[in-house]
Amino acid sequence: MSAHTYKKIEIVGSSATSIEDAINNAVAKAAESVRNIRWVEVLETRCHVEDQKVAYFQVSVKIGFTLD
Repeated sequence: MSAHTYKKIEIVGSSATSIEDAINNAVAKAAESVRNIRWVEVLETRCHVEDQKVAYFQVSVKIGFTLD
């Protein structure tokens, strides 16, 4: 493995479908402006409740990427 320098950003993804989709949505949105994404750390998982039912999932993630 060659030497790399990494940076991490923290964002929150959401989805009405699943936790996995919330993570994928966070990564997809980050990928619009961040290059070289290498990993995702899941920090927190939450659900928003409306009318006594889960309305959507929220996942806080740290996204790691290499710097040029």
